[in-house]
Amino acid sequence: MLKPLAIALIAFAVPAAAQMTVPQSSAQIQMGFVPVVKSVTPAVVNIYARRVIEGRASPFADDPFFGQLFQNFGGQRPRVENSLGSGVILGSDGIVVSNYHVVGQATDIRVVLNDRREFDATVLLADEESDLAILKLEDGADLPALALRDSDSVEVGELVLAVGNPFGVGQTVSSGIVSGLARSGTATGNARGYFIQTDAPINPGNSGGALVDVNGALIGINTSILSRSGGSNGIGFAIPAALVRQFVDQARAGETRFQRPWAGVSGQPVSYDMAEGLGLPRASGIILSDMHPASPFAAAGLRTGDVILTVDGQEVNGPAEMIYRMSVAGLGADVTLDVVQRGETRQVSVPMLRAPDEPPRATLTTGARAAVPGVTLSTVNPAVMAEYDLPLTAQGALVENPGEVGARAGLRAGDVILSINGAAVTDSATAEAALEAAERRLALDIQRGQRRLTMRFRL
Repeated sequence: MLKPLAIALIAFAVPAAAQMTVPQSSAQIQMGFVPVVKSVTPAVVNIYARRVIEGRASPFADDPFFGQLFQNFGGQRPRVENSLGSGVILGSDGIVVSNYHVVGQATDIRVVLNDRREFDATVLLADEESDLAILKLEDGADLPALALRDSDSVEVGELVLAVGNPFGVGQTVSSGIVSGLARSGTATGNARGYFIQTDAPINPGNSGGALVDVNGALIGINTSILSRSGGSNGIGFAIPAALVRQFVDQARAGETRFQRPWAGVSGQPVSYDMAEGLGLPRASGIILSDMHPASPFAAAGLRTGDVILTVDGQEVNGPAEMIYRMSVAGLGADVTLDVVQRGETRQVSVPMLRAPDEPPRATLTTGARAAVPGVTLSTVNPAVMAEYDLPLTAQGALVENPGEVGARAGLRAGDVILSINGAAVTDSATAEAALEAAERRLALDIQRGQRRLTMRFRL
């Protein structure tokens, strides 16, 4: 666990006196964004990341005869993969935010400032789902930093600047407007959640760069584009500053993985037909379709069929938006929900908690006597569900690592073993016992994502 940094040096608000203005004269238009660019660019950095991709071993490597005969066949040597991106300094002590896909798995990170100073950097916290990573520059001190604006105050039509290092040509500034808000699930890659959409040109290499307003305050971190050709077509996405602030706070507190509050519910957007049937004035909100017994929403009195309209006064129209709002609130906070329950609208306070690790996950690795030795198994509980994005009804033993034999048999990390030879699996211990008791045959009922399959073997 990393030690928490002692001093937080980030400003999370724009001074009240700073107000957005639109150029009113030709002289103002000619000057354009010069003052803003001069204040912003020193805090936007270029990032050069390097990682080693392990090669695939030869299938004959362990064979006593064919291993020597085919020692140079079928294997792949480790290769070095380089990536180029951007980042934003958010603390004068060297705290930098970038994208996970730029630095998340890097083994060597070099950060170059606008004034050509160079620093080595280490990853404090990285999260593939949000596509964000927090870095710490080694020996960084008295560095220029950007202020974070409350991204909930951003409005469609605002003038914005995107600053980054597209295509490695050097620091570049492009302008546009905020084209849309509350864009969910539209970004590429593994990122999921809520995004600010802009038509400011964003190209490869801009990832991790700054999206700032006309006052030079950070409203988002550029993350992706929507394009068929790979070039900017005027549809870019940025991760809101409100979520970035939570990442910085957790990194400073010593977390190495981003901790999200657990909802323990599933639902779907309210359609027009649903709204009409529920007596709602318009189609908005999320109707709850399933709920885990340990969910904090259940403890607050919510039930399946209830409709969540807002979280802390902000409308939510999909599960990704609700999780985003919960993540922005942060662990330990209480959020206020506007809920329609049995035709009446009421407010409910729900605490933001981690997914409970109960019953204990009881992680174990099967021994040599098991039909499939070397498999690492854990009992499915809410914490495991959240970690592996399992359905709320999941039960059984989760495969954390299939091991060499299990991988050859077709098992994958994330598989949930439901039953073994017809006997239900309730936890990791019953799975281990069933694998040790198997003699002539082995039948595994597996839940893999949305699919259920059966694997049969002769022993």
